[in-house]
Amino acid sequence: MARDSSATKARILAAAFDEFAAYGIAGARVDRIADTAGANKRMIYVYFGNKEQLFDQVILQAVEQGAESVPFDAGNLPRYAGAIFDHLTADPRLMRLVMWKRLERPEATALEEEAYARKTASLAAAQREGYVDPAHDPADLLTLILGLAQAWYTTSAGDPAAEDRRTAHRAAVVDAVARLVDVPA
Repeated sequence: MARDSSATKARILAAAFDEFAAYGIAGARVDRIADTAGANKRMIYVYFGNKEQLFDQVILQAVEQGAESVPFDAGNLPRYAGAIFDHLTADPRLMRLVMWKRLERPEATALEEEAYARKTASLAAAQREGYVDPAHDPADLLTLILGLAQAWYTTSAGDPAAEDRRTAHRAAVVDAVARLVDVPA
């Protein structure tokens, strides 16, 4: 029976996502990833290189999926912030993975830098066109919006995915961003 390398790679990436979200790079174990994926440990090295390169691939995949799921919309920043919140609460492992990335690999990847530059340019254009309050630098504004959408994950204010609080948390995020970007009359 022939091996299906794409299926094996997908299983490895899924197992690595879980492992890195739970333990970060330093705590993750390639043996556990291989066992969970039902793959040979050697295949992880063949397909992805070392553990750090596997982590990079998991981050790349998460960023790409996030960009597809939550397209940037400078014309409706409150909706964008709400969509980020929804994306993160749909799978809380995403935020844990992001936190591990920030702790263990704080430097931005080329993909992250390019996406950030594209978004800030779009924000600057929206400010020039009068859709967004120009009081804040576009880079600062984007940072604030992303921070608001992720805020409940960085405090001990409870689980933002808990159904009884999720709706209120999301409404607070959307309202805060609306106030932040509203063009003064």
